[in-house]
Amino acid sequence: MPSADNKEFNIPRVLLAADRSSSGKTTITAGLLAALKTRGYNVQPFKVALDYIDPSYHSEITGRRARNLDGYLMGEEGVLDVFAHACEVDGKAEIAVIEGVRGLFEGLESIGDMGSTAQIAKMLKCPVILIINARSITRSAAALVNGYKDFDPDVNIVGVILNNIGGMRHAKKAKEAVEHFTKLPVLGIIPRDNAMQISMRHLGLVPAIEERRRVNDLDERLAAIEKRISEGIDIDKFIEIAQQAQPLKKAENTIFKPRKLESERPVIGIALDEAFNFYYHNNLELLELAGAKLEYFSPIHDERLPNMDGLYLGGGYPELYAAELEANESMREDIRKASENGLPIYGECGGLMYLTERITTGVKDEGTYHMAEMPEATHEMVGALPGHSLMGHKRVVSYNIGQLDEDTVIGSKGNSFIGHEFHHSEVTELPDDAEFAIKLSRGTGIRDGWDGLVRNNTLGAYAHLEAASYKEFAASFVDSAIRYRGNKE
Repeated sequence: MPSADNKEFNIPRVLLAADRSSSGKTTITAGLLAALKTRGYNVQPFKVALDYIDPSYHSEITGRRARNLDGYLMGEEGVLDVFAHACEVDGKAEIAVIEGVRGLFEGLESIGDMGSTAQIAKMLKCPVILIINARSITRSAAALVNGYKDFDPDVNIVGVILNNIGGMRHAKKAKEAVEHFTKLPVLGIIPRDNAMQISMRHLGLVPAIEERRRVNDLDERLAAIEKRISEGIDIDKFIEIAQQAQPLKKAENTIFKPRKLESERPVIGIALDEAFNFYYHNNLELLELAGAKLEYFSPIHDERLPNMDGLYLGGGYPELYAAELEANESMREDIRKASENGLPIYGECGGLMYLTERITTGVKDEGTYHMAEMPEATHEMVGALPGHSLMGHKRVVSYNIGQLDEDTVIGSKGNSFIGHEFHHSEVTELPDDAEFAIKLSRGTGIRDGWDGLVRNNTLGAYAHLEAASYKEFAASFVDSAIRYRGNKE
């Protein structure tokens, strides 16, 4: 008799894929999520691959915690586990919408589908709707769709959305061509419209939490997107397609189960504001399930560091708020002293930059990525870690693979992980005796194949970790916090 954890389950679901990047996936996904929400559906959003920013809009729109699905990091069991859990944990979802990444078949390899949207579509037996950037093409759109449809018969492409349509004549010709030559229905026609844009930045879109605080019209823009999508896409047909998804089997063993502690739950502080908001919901939830009590605070707006047993400084855009972070001297001093006193501190990417001695923005040099919104300036940071974070000299976008070279707040020596790094900065002016805890076999890191600067009980790294992949993260960090509290007492 099969165990309860291995029983079949089903939820209506659709995966939105595209022929390439910048085809309009994110905007169309946002509009569809909003339209479904308006119709009263409890919608669970997902994003293929490792990305913080698109899911921030998914969560903003649906009120549910968006999750990432990555076949390379998680494997099929992990993807099934995250998918099933996300659809159940915030009240049972009635429909799931999965936004793909880049082109449908783009992934880690040129021959296989590892890390691609197509891989997730097959793992989750998802009906796929293909978004085509049809700007200036009609019959060619049909050729594109047929190429994608025939490339991998195991990917179930069931419909097409034509984006960037120029007018009624363009729409009629493109729709007729696609439906005649591919035998697939065109479910939506989206006209070119500058109002359908969400603010962009050097790492992609501007995160929803920051966009809401920066502008006053986010709700209006999202409403305009919803209106355009509702007018352009057959929502009833979209729902009908979602309901055709086949049952799935739950993962044999879920990682989403509470751990019983023999001691009082430790408090882990989570930096959350405009500067720091790159967190995977899995990381935060798994910290809680491992026994932590999470306390959110702002390094920009809060005067003092709350009382805590561990500190998690996620990624984000500290370079854009460097002046505000520098101005909050009491917060910087509290964190520096806490580090000196052995508080377990983990900083990811933006958190690493904040923990160094200073940040310089707007650097003008050969190969520099320079932005008008980043004036040339140097700002003092926490100084819990050595080094000078220089913004703009390089662009790193990559999976990384690392192994802990010593015991740290996030795991024991010998633990290995697959993560990712995505940054436009580098840490310079490091002393010769700077200590590193992570040896990379893939990726850039901080210096010469090393990542994870260490001082006291503080670790800062460019590597971003997904706790559903690096499963030692949550329990190790919570255990570090418990030991720290025990030493204090």
